[in-house]
Amino acid sequence: MRADRLVATLLLMQARGRVTARELAVELEISVATARRDLEALSAAGVPVYPQPGRGGGWQLVGGARTDLSGLSAGEAQALFLLAGPAAAAAPEVKSALRKLMGALPGTFRAAAEAAADAVVVDQAGWGERPKDRPPMVGLLRDAVVARRRVRLTYTGRERLVDPWGLVDKNDVWYLVAGTEKGRRTFRVDRITAAAPTAEPADRPTDLELAKVWEEVVEEVEKRRSPLTADVLLDRRHLGVMRDRFGRHCELVAELPDDRVRVRVAAPAPIMIAQELAGWGALVEVEGPASVRAELARLGAELVARYAR
Repeated sequence: MRADRLVATLLLMQARGRVTARELAVELEISVATARRDLEALSAAGVPVYPQPGRGGGWQLVGGARTDLSGLSAGEAQALFLLAGPAAAAAPEVKSALRKLMGALPGTFRAAAEAAADAVVVDQAGWGERPKDRPPMVGLLRDAVVARRRVRLTYTGRERLVDPWGLVDKNDVWYLVAGTEKGRRTFRVDRITAAAPTAEPADRPTDLELAKVWEEVVEEVEKRRSPLTADVLLDRRHLGVMRDRFGRHCELVAELPDDRVRVRVAAPAPIMIAQELAGWGALVEVEGPASVRAELARLGAELVARYAR
């Protein structure tokens, strides 16, 4: 597209200061005549570029002028490079995009943006583990999401026609959030055995925010995984530790006058809550349910029988 070439031409001039039509043609893989027409088009459009004839001449921006094509503030540019920098090492497209954007930034922004791009390295492999490769299916589904095309996929042996809304990477496990004839559904990508985009446009809610939808998905899944709750009393100073142990399954219910708090913890079964709380000893008091208190009593009796002597 010509618009892409004109932007690339201007970025190249900002980076090099002066270019010839032949240099531009080689860089953008176009003819010299096309490069010359693009340079003349920039000048006609009001961009301050002019030709300098003679030996060592070429085209350059008037007075070394620069154009901020990005429209970003200094803080926005730094934040963007800080977030995208780690991904550039793994994705050549990101690296190329950052390089082009760097050329579009004003010189006063560039040093901070370069520093931000190199400030963080993300190593997703645990100690002793190999880096995990992204499932090939992710690329196909991502393209369908961007193109807004329905996908016919085979999931757990059943064929389905879905409207792909977005992809989520949760701790190296990928999920497809999609619309179906029965409403919103979530599919684990590694369980999709086949997928083929169709020519049909996908039906995607206009006000959809994928992050909020995923929060709803997580909340629903967590409720199904941990249906049992127990109310526990403990000193306020231990609340942080309890939250650390139970994570999102620890809810502050009330702050009591005696400097204690009541929290509600959740897990799939009474024994799992009891096993987690047994190590707290007398630091906690379980108000209910009776099933959790019974499991704690049983664990306590077993420990006394074995270690009392």
